[in-house]
Amino acid sequence: MGSNLGDSYAILEAALKTLAHSPGIILQAQSPIYQTAAVGPPQPDYLNACALFSTTLEPTAFLETLLRTEAQFGRVRRERWGPRLLDLDLLLFDDLILQLPNLQIPHPRMTERAFVLVPLNNIAPDWIEPVSQKSIAQLVRQVDCSSVRVLSSKF
Repeated sequence: MGSNLGDSYAILEAALKTLAHSPGIILQAQSPIYQTAAVGPPQPDYLNACALFSTTLEPTAFLETLLRTEAQFGRVRRERWGPRLLDLDLLLFDDLILQLPNLQIPHPRMTERAFVLVPLNNIAPDWIEPVSQKSIAQLVRQVDCSSVRVLSSKF
């Protein structure tokens, strides 16, 4: 999850609570919040975090819940990798590999992004990314983490 517009800390906190209270979704763990350099056009730094949920929802239904939550918090898609109030990505779903027009699991660029791997490593270091067959702890050691710094250990 990420945000770089508005009160990003409050938005991430409220979005996490919204998801945790959604039907069929149980919050299992949450990472600290990290401040990270933006990818894409010039824009403010992001606040990023990861959360681990258990769910009875299928992957596409879970994605729909994420998209509805983004919209609830004012997300408008204007430009690719542009600034945003809230970005919720579905990174992994058990050990599933899925290729649909609107959903790819695992997230196709997660293994290249320190802003994803650092918070994910905080809550799921032993999770095996199913394409590379490497743990999150192994993957985080393969990226430059210099632009990722912990902002708050409490969410």
